Amino acid sequence: MRIALLSDIHGNREALAAVLADLAARQVDRIAVLGDIVGYGPDPAWCVDRVMDLVAQGALCVKGNHDSAIATPSHSMTATARAAIDWTRPQLTARQAAFLAALPVTVMQGDVLFVHASANDPSGWIYVTSERSAMPSFRVSTAQVIFCGHVHVPALFTCDIRGTVRAHRIPMASPVPLLPSRRWLAVVGSVGQPRDGVAQAGYALFDTALQVLTFRRVAYDCAATAAKLRAAGLPETLALRLLRGS
Repeated sequence: MRIALLSDIHGNREALAAVLADLAARQVDRIAVLGDIVGYGPDPAWCVDRVMDLVAQGALCVKGNHDSAIATPSHSMTATARAAIDWTRPQLTARQAAFLAALPVTVMQGDVLFVHASANDPSGWIYVTSERSAMPSFRVSTAQVIFCGHVHVPALFTCDIRGTVRAHRIPMASPVPLLPSRRWLAVVGSVGQPRDGVAQAGYALFDTALQVLTFRRVAYDCAATAAKLRAAGLPETLALRLLRGS
């Protein structure tokens, strides 16, 4: 089975459409959406509707902190994030908001765990950015592979039989064998608001038969999305982030 891993769409219609178009030629069997469908971006309703359609067709989906903030405002968000959520909330229908509220924070399929942030505290929205912050996820979960988002920067970690956690370089667009002698945690990057200096939508593909993971980037019209953000009166920093990819 080939699973497409999409995270942090953040209301970016152009980016999500570009990723889905890219997937159409890649014989994907299933899609897993790792949270934060909304927040920051100018097209939250369209993105929620598209994800709802995907779920109806068999996709997996977990809740992100921005999705959660639609129903339960978070005081831990930055001022920019709160402003975007306050703008997003009235853009959604009751049905769309209810869909976000009902999403689980984790989904386990066989020996693979899907979560937005960390496995050790799924609703605590912890950022996995280092070997130290990845270690608790390995300690609390028995999963062979953990997939998450939240950070907006692709990352890959392993845990060996001794419990040693190591970060690994990511060869973009090249398959990475997930050796069974180790356990793996992959941060799949962001569809709608990448922050690693590349102004392209990011996602990953996992082949369960071959046990290989491929990180991918897809070009999209980030200038069009930035123009929509400005037209909506959302903070200028959100438009600049898309244009810079950071």
